[in-house]
Amino acid sequence: MSKAQPLPAIVIANDLLSGDVIFLGADKWELTHERAAVASDQSAADALLARAKLDFVANRIVDPYLAQVQIAGDGTPVPVHYREKMRTRGPTIRPDLGKQAGL
Repeated sequence: MSKAQPLPAIVIANDLLSGDVIFLGADKWELTHERAAVASDQSAADALLARAKLDFVANRIVDPYLAQVQIAGDGTPVPVHYREKMRTRGPTIRPDLGKQAGL
């Protein structure tokens, strides 16, 4: 069992090939945090992180970790901490360049 994690939580990582921030969903990695699987207890958090670590070992993702969220009124997980809030918004460089501009 891992160290106790503030809950609820989601798993965040980076796609190894694209570099995109990704979120572990119910059955696959998602590009938006709204579709992330939420762990509401420690055993669920451990299970999500164990799933993510399989993709880490297989060299599909890097830096998987649990991030605390709050659940919005519509059921959407919303990151609590500043770092994860920034990661859900995408690159912080010029928005007219790169993927965020649709180029």
